[in-house]
Amino acid sequence: MSADAGHNRPLDAYWMPFTSNRRFKASPKLLAEAKGMYYKAADGREILDGTAGLWCCNAGHGRQEIADAVHKQLMTMDYAPSFQIGHPIAFEFAERLTHLAPGGYDHVFFTGSGSESADTALKIALAYHRARGEGTRTRLIGRERGYHGVGFGGTSVGGIVGNRRQFGTLLGGVDHICHTHDPARNAFSVGQPEYGAEFADDLEKLVTLHGADTIAAVIVEPVAGSTGVLLPPKGYLERLRAICDRHGILLIFDEVITGFGRLGAPFAVDRFGVRPDIFTTAKGLTNGVLPMGAVFTQGHVHDALMQGDEAAIELAHGYTYSGHPVACAAGMAVLDIYEREGLLTRGSELEETWAKAMHALRGKPNVVDIRTIGLVAGVELSARDNKPGARGYDVFTRCFDEGVMVRFTGDTIAMSPPLIVEPGQIARMAETLADVLDRVD
Repeated sequence: MSADAGHNRPLDAYWMPFTSNRRFKASPKLLAEAKGMYYKAADGREILDGTAGLWCCNAGHGRQEIADAVHKQLMTMDYAPSFQIGHPIAFEFAERLTHLAPGGYDHVFFTGSGSESADTALKIALAYHRARGEGTRTRLIGRERGYHGVGFGGTSVGGIVGNRRQFGTLLGGVDHICHTHDPARNAFSVGQPEYGAEFADDLEKLVTLHGADTIAAVIVEPVAGSTGVLLPPKGYLERLRAICDRHGILLIFDEVITGFGRLGAPFAVDRFGVRPDIFTTAKGLTNGVLPMGAVFTQGHVHDALMQGDEAAIELAHGYTYSGHPVACAAGMAVLDIYEREGLLTRGSELEETWAKAMHALRGKPNVVDIRTIGLVAGVELSARDNKPGARGYDVFTRCFDEGVMVRFTGDTIAMSPPLIVEPGQIARMAETLADVLDRVD
């Protein structure tokens, strides 16, 4: 073993997710503490959080109220099963969430992550049609460049090639509509792009190809995050909803990223005024403090399964950690913070400031597009010849070295700061990124 490899041996045991492990362990970026808007690196440097952790720490870091709620619940009851037995805090949390959601989303199914939420939503859709006597509806439709977690269901309906190619055929009976990215007409969009509502009509082609009676559900991210921040064109989601209605297909929104204030409203359902039958959440649900997800359903979806023998299990699905009492306690404390500090709508107050700061990067070297909505931005860079993603990685690394954490996804720099961000911190993020773009070839 080389001297360098020996030096990094304490890092060898942890096989890191979605990471170039060998590259990371040759030059580690280690975070040791977090408070408010800042991380502290293992070497003591402050790192301004431009990504809310991984799209999840919407209320910032180190919130005492959440820690106190978690400690209290741990000492009261650390765990209780949710199969055939209940505990009060799960019911209380679900009730609060239904009041936060738009009217009609009266039922919540708890999961342990966004990936589990996606798979749960897909299974609920399949079970819904079977319960209604339409068991031929087994086909699931995703979207190109979509991301719905890493379960077999979510990976199958997902449309990011790099996330799929290692795993074979995945689920059968899955197809994809086209993505909405159209830089020729919509480059440098602030908010929803003007052009592209017609992309929704791709679903009509799949209905013609497969038959509406075979399609259970369509799942899309209202704003596609992990693929590089792709925004829904004006009228696109409305048209998708109308096509689903016309053919009896359930519409699922994946709100794991957009939920809990990211777009300046509690949910994308509120921001865009389009009502899916089911929508998924996680991340901001507990401020990233503990793993948890929640799937919201409209009443007609839930009620379709509440038929037959009352002793029967209506949905043969769930997780050991569904409705985990400590995660519920964290989530309740997070909702208190969101409400008290107005964080679920604060993004709308900062949206113009955010957009101006990000779009000021137009004209910087290698910048080919900038997309903003709410407190989200995607700064797309041209790719180096035969080295896709290399320029994005270098920008990410340089920004980290300069004390600002951004995210790179391919050659797009994705930004999504905690909702407590101040204008001066937005300015620093933009200035740091501008300086780095000037220096990265």
